[in-house]
Amino acid sequence: MSKKCLIFIGLAVALTMLAGLVAGCGSSDSKTADSKEIKVGGNFEMTGGIANFGNQTANGIKLAFKEANAAGGVLGKQLTFIIADNKSEPAEAANAITKLITQDKVVAVLGPVSSSNVLATLQIAQDNKIPVLTATATNPKVTVDNGKVRPYVFRACFIDPFQGKVMADFAAKSVKAKTAAIYVDNSSDYSKGLAEVFETSFTQGGGKIVAKEGFLQKDTDFKATLTKIKAANPDVIFIPAYYEEVGKIVKQARELGITVPLLGTDGWDDSKLVDIAGAAPLNNGFFSNHYSSQDKDPNIVKFVEAYKKEYGQEPSALAALGYDAGLMLIDAIKRAGSADPAKIRDALEQTKNLQVSTGILTLDANHNPVKSAVVIEMKDGKQLFKEKINP
Repeated sequence: MSKKCLIFIGLAVALTMLAGLVAGCGSSDSKTADSKEIKVGGNFEMTGGIANFGNQTANGIKLAFKEANAAGGVLGKQLTFIIADNKSEPAEAANAITKLITQDKVVAVLGPVSSSNVLATLQIAQDNKIPVLTATATNPKVTVDNGKVRPYVFRACFIDPFQGKVMADFAAKSVKAKTAAIYVDNSSDYSKGLAEVFETSFTQGGGKIVAKEGFLQKDTDFKATLTKIKAANPDVIFIPAYYEEVGKIVKQARELGITVPLLGTDGWDDSKLVDIAGAAPLNNGFFSNHYSSQDKDPNIVKFVEAYKKEYGQEPSALAALGYDAGLMLIDAIKRAGSADPAKIRDALEQTKNLQVSTGILTLDANHNPVKSAVVIEMKDGKQLFKEKINP
């Protein structure tokens, strides 16, 4: 056989192999498009200052997805939940959503937990037209920016104006407080938003704010500002912050002889709060929350039993909200009849009368759910269901 012929045969073999590789790539893409899974991203605080919250919320979502997959999946496909750790920091939250969208190719993103972390991701979600559903971020700016609804962002929880008003009304009506001090985390959009609403609602109801002090996340010594608050002699102190700092604040407040009721919000809802503050200092402490595991509503009872079976512990409100967010997304994908992000977005916007663990949920025009809140009392280290407040 001539040398020229051998070269020709070699080229033919190479071209055949190349064609096979191209065909292989094409079939792989086709297979991905016709995949038997629906990839959903989770942008959560798995480590860092509010890691307990991130893990609890993610666990609730995992349970909802596990139940759906066991029942045959969604649109005949299995839900795959891909979690990226945002380390409880806004910059990392932006990195996490970028990874989930560009590398993991998710059709929607659940999370983050905190308002500050969610806000850091929203432009990226908007630019890529991927819907974001946060289970827990309560700041109004999450869904509405300068009076305009953010088209790709939704939530499963009530917002700060409702939560702040709930605690202002509780202070005035249940505690009979005439004066209040506010102790705010100035590094948190969540905390600042709640403080503003509480002040407005409390003063509109005839109350007076006699002291306003601030701290920063990761502070450990609060006695100087607590001493100023004590000197103002308020009837109650409102501390809208997360459990790490709240635990230290409560402990140091009681050490300084502050005995008045301490009021808070859903950021208090973690067992670690008792570990940090101690059981006795938390007595005469009350906070707003999204649900109580002691509520006898059949849907709550069913969820609590399922969560205990899966994880061996009582579900926090954030776990319940995570579960609800999972149900919202599942419902939206089913109604959309597609895993296309744009169609999922449209279906989320039309969520109405959906039964979730914490009640029946309908999204309003601002992509916020209309739902109830509860007030929890801390008693000897235990959470007690105090009262339920409807919107």
